[in-house]
Amino acid sequence: MTYLSYQSTSFVLIMNKPSLRNWLIDRPSASPESLIVLCLRERGVLSASQITRITGLARSTVSTALNGLRKSGMVIESSTHHDGIRGIGRPATTLTLNPAAGTCIGIHLGLDEMRCIVADVSHSVIAEETIPMGLDYQPQQAAQLAKSAIAQCYEENGLPIAGLLGVGVSVSGPVSREGVVLRASIVPTWAGVNIRDVFGPVLEQPIFADNESNCSAIAELMWGAAVGQDDFVLFKIDLGVGGAIVQHGRLVTGIAGGAGEFGHISIDPGGDLCRCGNRGCLELYASFARPLEQISRIVRRPVTMDEVIMMAEQGDVGALRMIEDTAEFAGRGLGLIGSVINPPLIIIGGRMALAGEILLAPLIASYERHTLIKSRDLAPALRTRIIVGKHTQNDALLGAVGLVLRHNSRLQ
Repeated sequence: MTYLSYQSTSFVLIMNKPSLRNWLIDRPSASPESLIVLCLRERGVLSASQITRITGLARSTVSTALNGLRKSGMVIESSTHHDGIRGIGRPATTLTLNPAAGTCIGIHLGLDEMRCIVADVSHSVIAEETIPMGLDYQPQQAAQLAKSAIAQCYEENGLPIAGLLGVGVSVSGPVSREGVVLRASIVPTWAGVNIRDVFGPVLEQPIFADNESNCSAIAELMWGAAVGQDDFVLFKIDLGVGGAIVQHGRLVTGIAGGAGEFGHISIDPGGDLCRCGNRGCLELYASFARPLEQISRIVRRPVTMDEVIMMAEQGDVGALRMIEDTAEFAGRGLGLIGSVINPPLIIIGGRMALAGEILLAPLIASYERHTLIKSRDLAPALRTRIIVGKHTQNDALLGAVGLVLRHNSRLQ
């Protein structure tokens, strides 16, 4: 029921009343108006009937509260009618937060680049930028470059910096509730770094942070394959293996921020040493790092995952076998996860998800062999569905924006 769009023209604020910003930051959450603002902030475009169903408020209460929010300018009619809103007769009017109420920023800290995105509270993307960083870049360098990029973007798009509600940061590694990156083998210079202490003083904004898999799950929950699903597991297959658990519409982070680290489940205690220090981790077998090395040796040149997927689509038996082997191990690991959690939905993310059915078919077959509860023994409504994510190429970045919109992982 949500909507995510990319602006094709410059965004010009028509209003930036402090009262509108206060609704998103300072107002208590007990009033009907606050519940409706929270609902629209998290879900984007909704009809009045959907707001009634989601909030549990009486229809008359929603109607009265919406009238007040419309008069204040906080809520406006949307020009976009979501495909899921249908009915007999005239289409239902859809509502959204006024984009002038504020903007938010998402930052993803990658291996050798930093990506930034700016969106407004109506869930429209205003601008996106990739900043080359090089390997092992320093946190303070990233914060200063982010500040410069944000200032330039806001100037180019006519956005007042006063309308910025917060900055979300996603990083490849578990993040504690205090904002400390606990482990960071992908971006080692961030290990032990407090994200709040790095970005807060430089950007002078509220900072929200989480690991990239949790951010990916937020993106799928808000705008992707998990829209309308309150319980699911995300499993990312890339050069590493990551994951996230969502229950009752909220991330399960664990006491120290380490929940969902599926790649470091040990499936062979006597196996090879993993980068985490343990042996036989699922990531060693279910990621695509080793297959890439093997295929590169065979073709005598470096290859990318995109190239391998293209080779498989064209019938290359070696590429097909490598993807199938990866899917077998991924399905085995997911079988363990399925036996523990038994989720209604598993979303496959990461760049290998772009292989589609070439990956998905053997993965599902492997999952069925290794999980306890078999689909053949269940009614269709009780079976675990395994599907590919919708935002596999930029899910962590979009999810960083979602951190701000959902007020997740606020670093106080």
